[in-house]
Amino acid sequence: MLLAVFSDIHGNRQAFEACLKVARARGAERFVLLGDLVGYGADPEWVVDTAMRLVEEGAIAVRGNHDEAVSTTSETMNAEAQVAIEWTRGRLDVAQRRFLAELPMLVQDGDRLFVHSEASNPQRWHYVRSTADAAKSLIATPAHVTFCGHIHRPAIYSMSVTAKMTSFVPKPGVAVQFLRGRQWLAVLGAVGQPRDGDPSAAFVLFDTVSCEITYCRVPYDIASAAGKIRENGLPPWLADRLSQGR
Repeated sequence: MLLAVFSDIHGNRQAFEACLKVARARGAERFVLLGDLVGYGADPEWVVDTAMRLVEEGAIAVRGNHDEAVSTTSETMNAEAQVAIEWTRGRLDVAQRRFLAELPMLVQDGDRLFVHSEASNPQRWHYVRSTADAAKSLIATPAHVTFCGHIHRPAIYSMSVTAKMTSFVPKPGVAVQFLRGRQWLAVLGAVGQPRDGDPSAAFVLFDTVSCEITYCRVPYDIASAAGKIRENGLPPWLADRLSQGR
């Protein structure tokens, strides 16, 4: 089965639409959403409605920290993110907010684990920034492959049976096979707000039979996404950074 895995959509309709179109054209058979459906972007209603429909059709979805923040005032953000969260909270209806609140923190699907941040303590929202962070996550699960997002920058980590770690930044469009005998952690880039210097939207395709992963980058209408952020009175930096990929 070919999975299309998305993370950190952040209310960016233009980016998510573009990624869904490419994933379907590439033959994706099932979709996975790794959280942060909302926050920052100006189309939270459309993104949540789309996620709800995908889940009804069999997609997997987990909760991100921005999804959590919409559901509870105990989850706080930096000033700009908090402005976007409060605005988002006012845009979503009861059913949409309930959907976000009821998303699981992680999902185990066969020998794969899906989580927004990292697996050892998902509710702490730790970033995977290093091999030490990745090792902590991998040790917490027997899964052959763990998928996470949260950091908005793509990376791949692996751990051998002797706990030797490797890491690298994958190249877009180049398939990587996740060999048996090692555990793997695929850190996704962001659909809606990339921070690795490339402004194009990011997602991955994963073949569950061959265990091959391909990181994909998709150009989209950044000007429209940024324009809607500005039109809705959200902090200007949330619009400006889209074209910078930072």
